[in-house]
Amino acid sequence: MKRGHAGSSFLAATLLLGGAAPAQQLSVVDSPHNLSASGPGSIRASSEQQVCIFCHAPHNTSPIRPLWNRTMPVDAYSIYTSRSLDAEPGQPTGMSKMCLSCHDGTIAIGAVFSRQNPIPMSGGVSTMPMGPGLLGTDLRDDHPISFVYDSSLAAADPKLRNPATLPHEIQLDSNGEMQCTTCHDAHNNAFGSFLVMDNIGSALCVECHQMGATNVQAHQDCASCHVSHGSPSGPYLLDRQTIGETCLNCHDGSHPQAPNVASQFSLPSNHETFSEVDPAPPASQHASCADCHEPHTMTRMHTQAPLTPGNFGQIDGVGASGTPLLVAENEYEVCFKCHADTNAVMPIVTRLAQQNNTRLEFDPSAISFHPIETPGRNADVPSLKPNWSTQDLVRCSDCHAVNGSNPGNGAAGPVHGSVYGPLLADSYSTFDYTSESPQAYALCYSCHDRNSILSNRSFSEHRKHIVEERTSCATCHDAHGISSLQGSSTGNSHLINFDTSVVLPNSQGRLEFRDTGIFSGTCNLRCHGENHRGESYP
Repeated sequence: MKRGHAGSSFLAATLLLGGAAPAQQLSVVDSPHNLSASGPGSIRASSEQQVCIFCHAPHNTSPIRPLWNRTMPVDAYSIYTSRSLDAEPGQPTGMSKMCLSCHDGTIAIGAVFSRQNPIPMSGGVSTMPMGPGLLGTDLRDDHPISFVYDSSLAAADPKLRNPATLPHEIQLDSNGEMQCTTCHDAHNNAFGSFLVMDNIGSALCVECHQMGATNVQAHQDCASCHVSHGSPSGPYLLDRQTIGETCLNCHDGSHPQAPNVASQFSLPSNHETFSEVDPAPPASQHASCADCHEPHTMTRMHTQAPLTPGNFGQIDGVGASGTPLLVAENEYEVCFKCHADTNAVMPIVTRLAQQNNTRLEFDPSAISFHPIETPGRNADVPSLKPNWSTQDLVRCSDCHAVNGSNPGNGAAGPVHGSVYGPLLADSYSTFDYTSESPQAYALCYSCHDRNSILSNRSFSEHRKHIVEERTSCATCHDAHGISSLQGSSTGNSHLINFDTSVVLPNSQGRLEFRDTGIFSGTCNLRCHGENHRGESYP
């Protein structure tokens, strides 16, 4: 068949598919889908001159429309799945199965109904060779297909647009299912990859997906992080195997506008596990960038405590009452996803009142707490530095942050990694017999004035305990707080919650602190060999 004749066959095939050629239509003859000997692609017949015969024929075809000339593959596909997917893909159907008759690599490219023997291919090629055209039978790493895309699905998933708004270029099949042909036009390669429309600026992707708005330029292009076929990650169709690796493709110092955080994930204490995408719970065992950042809605906006920073985006969270939130408003609500009711992250200090639910420790009803959700109960804290007041709120990331990120004065974003565990912005020794120094308790001294502490302005024996007895701040104080379910207003004020590996019951079997008024109290305990029986201060 001559070249002009082949073009006529292409037009006939187009009409059989039920549509007229659009204005920008390019002939299939000039595309990689021309598998004849004259085709421009690397996959072509050794001598066959007909173009359309590899998919269509006017006679002796299968009973499948439109005049289909190939055997349909068997239903033996591994289907895309993800816990974030509301659709229910099944085995491929309709036009997708036609596409897979070549692209899954199970049927010879030259095997057509209208010929007794397969059409010989150049170079001894039989089935689809390795490369981007070979999808295989494992479709778990490809965009899902053959599922009903209707208004009900869009209502269940707010990140999907109502299909009633799709432009005419994007077509569902007669059953309302998304197929390969929803995004690809096998006869027209005008936009590359046989796309039905131009995808510059993710124009094709956003016709179905409404992910929100971001002013981070690199995050505005889906192709910066995602691939439609052959994703190394499987779920989420990322262009790397894990979420962390995908983010570090830019955030490794190679992109001038992307903060370099790669080195922080190699620090002794870090938040990234590089675990598989979409792992089984508990989430706290599989921390990834996407637990704190929603990349499609991130901004460069700076906010005051306790609000979420702009670079968190519209990320989900857990509210102060323990209720899941679609979008967190405060930073602590994001932290509560892993550090609250999941009870999966254990404290590093053994306490008299042991608690690993930070939501209860920071609750406004708690006995004593650092002011994460609401200003603290104590209106008289003489050790606070001038830039702090008892009415101020702090973020979790004021104390848990990349070391050197100015703790206590607004850390530069979320916690990626630190040389100080657990993810602390500066040094905080919790060990007994620590020699006091500005470095040993640098984290505490970032907000609390060291001179005030050591001059006993708030506790008459601070200096004796910290300097002379070398007792850590953590021995007496629980930095998060003491839940109302465990403590009392007289026994656990001022964040008092003893480290029971250091502080033991006294000779009377008592281990307790009693608040007796402003800057005064009584202790019954044994510590460093000292037996305190009702010892009072001042």
